[in-house]
Amino acid sequence: MPRSSLSLRRLTFDPVPPPTAAATRVSIGTVRLAEVLSALTIALDHTEGQRPGHTLRTCVLAMRLGRALGLDAATLECLYYAALLKDAGCSNNAARMAALFGSDDQEVKRNMRLVDWHDRWRLAMRTAQNCGMGGSILARLRHFLLIARTPNMTRDIIQARCERGAAIAAHLGFPSASSEAIAFVDEQWCGMGHPVGLSGGEIPMLSRILLLAQTLEVYVTEEGRDTAFRMLRERRGKWFDPALVDLAMTWRRDEELWRTIADSDRLEATVVALEPSSSPMFATDERLDAIAEGFAAVIDAKSPFTGTHSSNVARYAAEIARAVGANDVEARGVLRAGLLHDLGKLGVSNRILDKPGRLDEAERAVIQHHPKWSWEILRSVPAFASLAASASMHHERLDGAGYPWKLPAEALDRTARILALADVYEALTADRPYRGPMPVEKVLGIMREDVGRAFDPALFDVVESLALAGRFAEVAVPGGSLELPTPSFGRGAELAPEPSVHRAA
Repeated sequence: MPRSSLSLRRLTFDPVPPPTAAATRVSIGTVRLAEVLSALTIALDHTEGQRPGHTLRTCVLAMRLGRALGLDAATLECLYYAALLKDAGCSNNAARMAALFGSDDQEVKRNMRLVDWHDRWRLAMRTAQNCGMGGSILARLRHFLLIARTPNMTRDIIQARCERGAAIAAHLGFPSASSEAIAFVDEQWCGMGHPVGLSGGEIPMLSRILLLAQTLEVYVTEEGRDTAFRMLRERRGKWFDPALVDLAMTWRRDEELWRTIADSDRLEATVVALEPSSSPMFATDERLDAIAEGFAAVIDAKSPFTGTHSSNVARYAAEIARAVGANDVEARGVLRAGLLHDLGKLGVSNRILDKPGRLDEAERAVIQHHPKWSWEILRSVPAFASLAASASMHHERLDGAGYPWKLPAEALDRTARILALADVYEALTADRPYRGPMPVEKVLGIMREDVGRAFDPALFDVVESLALAGRFAEVAVPGGSLELPTPSFGRGAELAPEPSVHRAA
């Protein structure tokens, strides 16, 4: 399947054939970083509840604005990567959104993007419509009152997303202006935005561009061009910088632009070609490691029950691989596969992921589909295609009773078998909100019962040896949480924009 075909359609429950043999490893240094990030934006779109291609279309519009403003190449490059990563923190508020609204967090996020926060009546009505969807009237009222009684809810939810997204951009090594743009993307020209309440020229120019571009994209996609441009006129000087609105209004009848936006077959290639640098950034091993770590942080932030799951699975799996003779290159591949194995969980609602009781049949089917989504996304990323099959088979068993494909033992390569062990070991030894970590000896006893049926006997012996020797405890993420770098412009209520050449006067 061509990469672009995934980016332009929603992850579905359609049948997905079992993974084929691992793709040929691409030559590192020949894949552009823009290709990797563009392909991965499909996961962010689903987590944020947006239509497939939302991030890519936003990037096209943002770059159009940036060039119209005459931004220099270095500033355009900061804008470009900020546009691709603007929703990198979107999983950080998913659990709270689902709990407060009592609804599918992805659906709530998509619906709430289509309301003007300044219109209190419409905001209240839209909030009520999104509370307890599918539940009783009493349940819906209970969630509405919970939201009404939660102080600073909107600010806190936006702050959580923006801080995390800015930190991930910093972790990936992009300039501070890219992180800054993401941190303040929801500030509004009138000063009623979040998380700080900056106004006018205090807001970084790149943040102003991103806010207009992403909002325009959502309205064009959901409501059509007429409604979208009416929205721009109504929010001029309120949400948006008037000068940016005036520029965007000239696009109303630019049919070439809208054909480009709507060309699903070429959208990803269009975005890759927009990279402003005269010397494109290539996906070095170090950058790919950082991307895998960054997206592991996105995955693990989706649920309060899995704060460091992907990071620790990856570390345990790499230790197992080295113990059975893997060289540095092979161990690095296993590490990346571990970091990205649960990428498909970004397509699962937190109403299911965080459900306190037993899952029903339909909910279990959704959970068991997430490896298929991991496979679909990862095989579309050129630099990660070689690990896509192994990463997506971590819930398969030697006896063919695993999910989602019920593959036989001969279909499971060594990496898939290692990940299956690392995944279960991490889950049982992790400190979770609903229980403490199980003792190592107890965990090994539980796993030993499935040796030969679920787990490779020889690999389990290695796991047992490493666990009892304390090696897994040594390599686990320290302190129980993965720390991302703090962007230089501050945190929380103390966020404030630093003087920047990327901000208009």
